[in-house]
Amino acid sequence: MSGSDAERQWVLLSYRLPREPSTPRITVWRNLKRLGVAQISDGLVALPADARTREQLEWIAEEATDSGGTATVWIAHPAAAGDEQQLIEAMTQARAAEYQQVCAAAEAARTGDSAERRRALTRLRAELRRIQRRDYFPPPDRQTAEQAVSALHPANTTEESTS
Repeated sequence: MSGSDAERQWVLLSYRLPREPSTPRITVWRNLKRLGVAQISDGLVALPADARTREQLEWIAEEATDSGGTATVWIAHPAAAGDEQQLIEAMTQARAAEYQQVCAAAEAARTGDSAERRRALTRLRAELRRIQRRDYFPPPDRQTAEQAVSALHPANTTEESTS
C-alpha cells in the first residue's frame, strides 16, 4: 500500500427520505447506483473522495433535501484498513460482474451478421463507458471486456474477410 493509499479519503453521503412518495427515493437510489457507490448501511454510501465524487454526492444530497428528506456529505477515512479493503473489494466485485456481462453480450453478438455485430459494438462501447465512469478500482475483467468488445469491430473479424 502506497502512502497515498494509506491516506485515502472517502466522501460519504448519509441520507434519509420519506417512504411516500416513493419517486424521490427511487431517483436517489438510481443516481447512487449510476455512480457505483459502496453501500455501508441503509442510508449511508461511500465513494473514493475527489472533486467529482464530492460534487456528485452533494448534488444527490440536495435532491434528497429538496424532496423533504435529510442528507449530509462527509469526508472521512476508515479507522481500520480492513474496513476500507472490504469497501474496495465490494466495489471491485460489482464492476467485475458488470464487465463479465459485457463479455457475455460480446460473445453472443459474435455469432450475428455484420449489421448485428456493428449494433452490438456501438451498444457495448457505450456500456463500457458507463461502467468505466464508476470503476474506481479496475478489476482484470475490465481489460477482458474491452478486448471482447474490440473483437466485434469489422477489422478484427476474420469471417468477413474470408467470405
